[in-house]
Amino acid sequence: MEEGRFCQWSVIRSVLAILQWWGFNVTVIIINKWIFQKLDFKFPLTVSCVHFISSAIGAYVIIKVLKLKPLISVDPEDRWRRIFPMSFIFCINIVLGNVSLRYIPVSFMQTIKSFTPATTVLLQWLIWKKYFDWKIWASLIPIVGGILLTSITELSFNMFGFCAALFGCLATSTKTILAESLLHGYKFDSINTVYYMAPFATMILAVPALLLEGSGVVAWLYTCPSLSSSLVIIFGSGVLAFCLNFSIFYVIHSTTAVTFNVAGNLKVRVSCCCCSDMFVADLPQPDLYDERGRMLHNPRRMHVLRVREAHALVPIARNPPYASDAPDPTKQDGAAPISK
Repeated sequence: MEEGRFCQWSVIRSVLAILQWWGFNVTVIIINKWIFQKLDFKFPLTVSCVHFISSAIGAYVIIKVLKLKPLISVDPEDRWRRIFPMSFIFCINIVLGNVSLRYIPVSFMQTIKSFTPATTVLLQWLIWKKYFDWKIWASLIPIVGGILLTSITELSFNMFGFCAALFGCLATSTKTILAESLLHGYKFDSINTVYYMAPFATMILAVPALLLEGSGVVAWLYTCPSLSSSLVIIFGSGVLAFCLNFSIFYVIHSTTAVTFNVAGNLKVRVSCCCCSDMFVADLPQPDLYDERGRMLHNPRRMHVLRVREAHALVPIARNPPYASDAPDPTKQDGAAPISK
């Protein structure tokens, strides 16, 4: 009886952990895209650095100041051997995600992230020598095929953003596997993981962010029209990033690496629904006849163009989309055809 209740509570705890992770993840993605697109703060390394600094401060406050969680002591050797590699991969994952948001829409980035379960299974099979049932391999076929189809037909396709999101999937898989080993093997909890991981990640990112984006950030500070509100949004995203990092490790601690990545696929729909009307994809500007002709049999593309027109991002087509219905240029209003 008690064993059944314990299993039931474990399931409930896992579901609640996944739901809170979904909420923080979608919120951070929306705010990051808002920072890059609306605030014109196009510095993904700096944004990632702010997130890790906020995570380090938040974990320190909870453990050292509020004493809500006891500190788990770790030998210096284990910090460099087990925590530093995970921090490095986690850092790469965050940076690649922010870089991809700079170049491709949120919906497309999240769709590419659906490839993560496939990379997780592949890495565990190749490197960690873990074997899976053939049904798991078969279930990955429609995921991979769907991502390939989406990438081919994506209007806002950008090769650099696509590669950043794709390599981000590999980084996410590696990070999840390493975090699962740390949380289940070393008996870590999620807040202690953030406490040890965030300072390493900040140390890794600080120098590249300063060298590559320092001058651009200073120029943005002088030219930003609403500096105070923009800084509130940027540092507010750091607070939410701390909550997200905590929820990530909490989900991994409550479930497994594969479950975590499969749950991430379901999160894609939530992200797309929240962002489809908030951030309109940057469509190319070909002739509207050709654009509508290619969109005729693709409702999603047609919806994107209509949203662009509603937001006055492209002029509304005043001519019919079919060449046969277009007015004859040799005719004038109410006049006979012009003789040649």
